[in-house]
This record gives sequence, C-alpha cells and structure tokens, in this order.
Amino acid sequence: MSLFKEFFKGFYDENPVFRLALGLCPALAVSNSVQNAVGMGAAATFVLLCSNFIVSLIRKGVPKKIRIPIYIVVIATFVTIVDLAMAGFAPDLHKSLGIFVPLIVVNCVILGRAEAFAGKNNVLYSLFDGLGMGIGFTLALTVVGVVRELLGDGKLWGIPIMGANFEPVLLFILPPGAFLTLGLFLGLFNWIDSRMKK
Repeated sequence: MSLFKEFFKGFYDENPVFRLALGLCPALAVSNSVQNAVGMGAAATFVLLCSNFIVSLIRKGVPKKIRIPIYIVVIATFVTIVDLAMAGFAPDLHKSLGIFVPLIVVNCVILGRAEAFAGKNNVLYSLFDGLGMGIGFTLALTVVGVVRELLGDGKLWGIPIMGANFEPVLLFILPPGAFLTLGLFLGLFNWIDSRMKK
C-alpha cells in the first residue's frame, strides 16, 4: 500500500460518487450550480480530512462497541466548525446549501471512510485517504454541476457562457436533471471500465 495509491484512488477507482455511489444525496441536491458543488465538496473534504485524522489518532483507544457513536461525535464537531465558518464568511453559499451542510454529519462517504479506513490505518495513510476521497468527491460534484448549470442555465459559476440565443433546458437544474446527469456519468464510467477490461 503506497501513499500515492491511497491519495489517487478517490479520483477514479474508488470515486465516492461515480464508482461507489456514496454521498448521492448532496451530489443530487446541491449540484445545480458549480459554486454550490465546489462549496459542498470543500466542506466535505475538510470534514473528511479532519475526521480521518482524529479517528486514526484515537482508533486504538476506542472500544469496538461504541466506535460508531464516537466517530459521529468527531464528525459532528468538524461539521459544526464548517457550518459556522461558512455562515460567517460565505453567507450566500451557506444559505444556498441550506440543510445539506449539517447533513454532512451522516454522509456515508465520511462515516464510511472513518469506519473502513481511518479506524484501521495510521495517521499518514488516513490523511492521504481523506484528502484523496475528498478531492474525488469534489471533482464528481463539480463535473455534475458543470453539466447541469451549463445546460440548465447557460452559465458557469454564474457567468453567461452559451450566448443570448441559447435556450436553457430547465430540466437540468431541477431534481430530475440531477438523476439524469448522474445516471449518464455512471453509465459512462461503467462503459469506460468495460472497454479497459477488453
């Protein structure tokens, strides 16, 4: 097991959204714009990195029967920090993301990495795993956000891109557009994998 492999596995091989189908609630709910997608990804990455660090530090002293509640308390601490920081320094983004920032506490990507990786590995590997998975999650949200905002609004990061004659496909900024976009990407990744196996 190498640090390089632990870092980059979240980009493609074990991408939380496109390969493992984890964290789909925020991926579908907040990816209607690139700004929301990057904001949620950055928040989740911070929580993932910090919680992996702490869980890895305390893993040997945590009784097995109560490890999940302890992990949730650790994660909730960092989610509270992110929530308060976002409310103070990026109130528009905080308002746009709404309830999905506090819901990071129960995001299966974060709890899953704490349980499956940080609870079993040393601090350095856990940090690289958390950072790689967080960046992979952010990239996935951003890619979905680019497609949805571009096709659904003709903009990227709120800046008009498609020109005055572009007729937006409003479906893409609505919830069904999130399912459609995500489904197309999941199909694309499965097709790429099948071609690579041949």
